[in-house]
Amino acid sequence: MDAGSWNSFSNLTGQSRWPLQEQVLQRRNSSKDNMDRFIPNRSATDFDYAHCMLTERRKVKEDEPACSPAREAYRKLLAEALNINRTRILAFRNKPPAPAELFPSENSTSVHLTKSAKPRRHIPQSSERTLDAPDLVDDFYLNLLDWGSSNVLAIALGNTVYLWDASDSSTSELVTVDEENGPITSVSWAPDGRHIAVGLNNSEVQLWDSASNRQLRTLRGCHRSRVGSMVWNNHFLTTGGMDGQIVNNDVRVRSHIVETYRGHRQEVCGLKWSASGQQLASGGNDNLVHIWDRSMASSNSPTRWLHRLEDHTSAVKALAWCPFQSNLLTTGGGGGDRTIKFWNTHTGACLNSIDTGSQVCALLWSNNERELLSSHGFTQNQLTLWKYPSMVKMAELTGHTSRVLYMAQSPDGCTVASAAGDETLRFWNVFGVPEVAKAAPKVHHEPFSHVNRIRSFKTSFKFSKGIKKKTQWWCPIVVVPSKPASSSPKVMEDAKFIQDLLHLEKMSLWETTVGWILCFV
Repeated sequence: MDAGSWNSFSNLTGQSRWPLQEQVLQRRNSSKDNMDRFIPNRSATDFDYAHCMLTERRKVKEDEPACSPAREAYRKLLAEALNINRTRILAFRNKPPAPAELFPSENSTSVHLTKSAKPRRHIPQSSERTLDAPDLVDDFYLNLLDWGSSNVLAIALGNTVYLWDASDSSTSELVTVDEENGPITSVSWAPDGRHIAVGLNNSEVQLWDSASNRQLRTLRGCHRSRVGSMVWNNHFLTTGGMDGQIVNNDVRVRSHIVETYRGHRQEVCGLKWSASGQQLASGGNDNLVHIWDRSMASSNSPTRWLHRLEDHTSAVKALAWCPFQSNLLTTGGGGGDRTIKFWNTHTGACLNSIDTGSQVCALLWSNNERELLSSHGFTQNQLTLWKYPSMVKMAELTGHTSRVLYMAQSPDGCTVASAAGDETLRFWNVFGVPEVAKAAPKVHHEPFSHVNRIRSFKTSFKFSKGIKKKTQWWCPIVVVPSKPASSSPKVMEDAKFIQDLLHLEKMSLWETTVGWILCFV
């Protein structure tokens, strides 16, 4: 069970801050400015070589007999080749970079060509931008951050929802709820990027139009307590509450409750629909993960789960469906579990489990590479980038001073926003820019290029021509479907080509069960 906190960091500091204002951080001095020429640089010192120089080489000099000049010259050349003729032990500065090869040799060129042409991506270790987020509720079970398809980020700070437009960095206030209804416990953008759902502590859900800044409706009767998680599936809004219930709401109709999922015994803190919209994953404070199938849903009675996954030993909030493998689900456990698990949702089998060493608060898959990003709590409060499926750490991004509770991904999939209990909102360029596919050159299609049964062969046709005399012809033929599956411009072009050919004298056309037979005689 992962404890949440309702304290406000801004009250401790005693300073009033305007929400979503960029922080001006003093840049640290570079390592070059901090170096002292009289203090050795430990990172540049070869301690193994220093130990050998101080101990072994003295013994060798004392024990070695006198050798010939030729042997001494060979020993010097060997020492130079192996780089063991150094006299200094302590290093006062880093080694200079290797000189660039202006005129590469034939050997070096061949070596470069054999290597992969794809360069290694640079992952910035510091946040690209940092914004203030005063009154951000430090609660593990809530979901207070979401990035819409219109490139507008929504964040709930106390009783207010703010919108930050990433295109021009402008900030606006969407709604402030009353004290008896707040604080706001969840936000979720609709797929159109214009409408947004706001979950409240009093069990209600409000639907807002962000373009006109107008409330559309309020969904009541879904839950008996706060709504901590929400997710959209087309025009259906799925909500999860502290009462352990999951409700599908059709926002187009007056009686909005269409399906109810019951399986969790405690608060539902994580919800994610698969890309196909057929399977729903839910995580709760009861350490359970459920997989629900829409084909098994019923409007008359509570729907039973497809799989119940019980391997986690702490609350499960972090859920993420794999974008390149539809039946792969990733889940992350809280402070008592600290693992990331991979599941096959068709069979319910656990494919892999990785111990991260700290509370897993959120998970995001990259849309461009086979990479997974996780955010964590105590002790480092870091974001960790993993390479899938080896699960090797590619980078650890630090900067937050409290657990990183919320993450959201930009519409282009390149930037990730993270919000933490330290009341800061940070932006990370962690996933990089996707590769732009080159446009295929236009190809001039020859007639019948889409027909794969064009060939010349010897065959015979018997037919009556004029009188009852039967004639046998040997001719090359082309078989064209008489009923094309589509009326595309390409098919219509071929049909016109057939009509033009019929005007020739040495051309005949028959319609058979196979198709049109065009004979060149």
